[in-house]
Amino acid sequence: MLLALAAALIFSGAAAARQVSDPGALVRWGLPVAKALHNVSVAAVIGGLIFAVGVLPKSIKPSRSRARDEVEPPEHPAFTRALAVAAGAGALWTLSAVAVLVLTYADVAGQGISGDAEFTRALVYFMTDIETGKAWLAVTIIAAVATTALFGVRSLTGLAFTLLLALVGLVPPALIGHSSSSSDHEGAINSLGLHLVGVTTWVGGIIMLAVLSGLLTGQRSNASTDITEPTLRRFSSLAGFAFVLVFASGVINAAIRVTSPGDLFGSPYGQLIIAKALATLVLGGIGFMHRQWVIPQLGKGTMSARRVLWQLVLVELLVMGATSGLAVALGRSAPPQPTTYSPDASPAFILSGYEVPPELTPERWLTEWRFDWLWVGVALFGAVSYIMGVLKLRRRGDSWPVLRTIPWLVGLVVLTYITSGPPAVYGRVLFSAHMVDHMALTMVAPIFLVLGAPVTLALRALPSRGEGAHGSRGLREWLLLFVHSKFSQVVTHPLFAAANFAGSIVLFYYSDLFGFAMREHVGHELMNLHFLLTGYIFVLSMIGSDPLPRRAPYPMRLLLLLATMGFHAFFGVAIMGGTGLLAADYFGNLGRTWGPSAIADQQLGGAVAWGIGEVPTLLVAIGVAVMWSRSDARETKRVDRAADRNNDADLSAYNDMFARLAERDAKLSDRRTPAASQGSEATMGNGMSSGNDGQRGKQSAPIEDAPGHNEPNTKLEGR
Repeated sequence: MLLALAAALIFSGAAAARQVSDPGALVRWGLPVAKALHNVSVAAVIGGLIFAVGVLPKSIKPSRSRARDEVEPPEHPAFTRALAVAAGAGALWTLSAVAVLVLTYADVAGQGISGDAEFTRALVYFMTDIETGKAWLAVTIIAAVATTALFGVRSLTGLAFTLLLALVGLVPPALIGHSSSSSDHEGAINSLGLHLVGVTTWVGGIIMLAVLSGLLTGQRSNASTDITEPTLRRFSSLAGFAFVLVFASGVINAAIRVTSPGDLFGSPYGQLIIAKALATLVLGGIGFMHRQWVIPQLGKGTMSARRVLWQLVLVELLVMGATSGLAVALGRSAPPQPTTYSPDASPAFILSGYEVPPELTPERWLTEWRFDWLWVGVALFGAVSYIMGVLKLRRRGDSWPVLRTIPWLVGLVVLTYITSGPPAVYGRVLFSAHMVDHMALTMVAPIFLVLGAPVTLALRALPSRGEGAHGSRGLREWLLLFVHSKFSQVVTHPLFAAANFAGSIVLFYYSDLFGFAMREHVGHELMNLHFLLTGYIFVLSMIGSDPLPRRAPYPMRLLLLLATMGFHAFFGVAIMGGTGLLAADYFGNLGRTWGPSAIADQQLGGAVAWGIGEVPTLLVAIGVAVMWSRSDARETKRVDRAADRNNDADLSAYNDMFARLAERDAKLSDRRTPAASQGSEATMGNGMSSGNDGQRGKQSAPIEDAPGHNEPNTKLEGR
């Protein structure tokens, strides 16, 4: 790495002394070396966490003779070493980030490293008020927190959060440098971010394979099993995606900065790009050899395959080191395209990074595109993964409905259109177009994506590790853990999903979050992510077939849908009648010369929010009603089938119950009738005796035989 870095810096002239404001040789050479160490260390941290979280077993499988009071078996030596190497790399990551921060300020200021008070005050200002300084300060803080966690966290869930934090540490470097002021600065930032994710995953994994080589076989540790083949197989699948991501994002990023063949072949910057691309292809060829020959031979226990494996790993490390050095030198070299704003930049370019597009016409709703490579990558990954899952099921002999595959692919196409097509292009200058973008993102695309049932497909297609509670967790295990987690129970609860779906709109548009999302690239991408997930979770709780911790009954779903329809109508009407401009410092200063005024366009956006929000919600309500009807029909058929199997046993038991109740009532009635008759006769006798005190106790003949009572006593019979 260091040799390639030095050679590339000399070739491109990036380390040459400046004629004006030269910071000195220490800064000119120290800064790229510090960046190279930073890149390798963060890759080792991410690689170690990936291996600990999803590749290696956490602990040695406990034997049958293990004591019952032993709660946790000992860690697998490979797991322990992976985290130890990651923790050491985290310390180097933190120190190198501090070095890059200080050296970057010295390079920008054009002065050497100094310990005087003036240098310190200027450095503090650089860290707190300049974007580049704030970015590297954020990287330093993230590196320190992640390193601290690596020394203390041992649970897989905690390590997964540490991995996410380390990946967040890749965001600030992607937001600064050449990418921040390219002609397509958002495309350059997104492609560079994807490139960094792929590189760190790939390089970090190869580093882990090298440092764990003696422990995977089980010969140098207390582990009794050889896990080389499953470890390499699991990483190989991840490395395949990483290679595609690295090469594709590198080509896209280079195409944004190098716009002509002359710049590619005739400039040092373009020639370094060619060298880096060739090295990447060599690494891809080595990875292909791993997958096609080495891994199958390892499964057969061939010793020659094991020797070739580590030879290839060594070659990969050498080539990756050289490629990393070329990448750092490339970042220090001046690209052919200018990296600063032109003096006559328009207000729209300063605010949004792009010029105002041509006037919006009906045909331009199909022709104006600006690819958001982050979401293009998400869509391609979703499509390829879904199709691979379907093919795997079919090879296994299982079926998967075409009526699920088609909606999923349509949803990804819609997502790409929303994030990269005319709604995204004109959403930067028109509030009405932005509202089309937003409502389609949260109401249209999620319907198709939910109908695809991706979680169900993943659970059926992904293999189960089957290594017990202390084994490694694959994608399937992590997915099941997330589905059944407390977080999932909260965010997918029907009431929370509905409240989040409706309430977040008001909180977003009537706060500073809206202006932040329009001005800042990170805010814009977080806005897209939030509203896509919000709509997806809400639609999933209404009509989804993927597993959820809790589902609302159908009547409650219809009530929630009616409530959200009313809320959307209220929000749209409020925007239509509003006279204050939302994000006025943005939409009011774009300098747009065509179309309606900013406030008239905002009121039109309120009508769009009302109209687009109601139609998809109504369709979802119809879907809920259809599902309710089908559920009742299925329940009726189930009852009928059960009745056919047991000869209407339930109905017979039901009728027998009523027959027994009727019989019991009849018996109770029969018992009460003689008792009532006897009570009446006794009452009659007592009444007659009271009328003739002299005859009390002597009358024993029937009533009808008594003197003066020859006719039947109808009053007594009535009783």
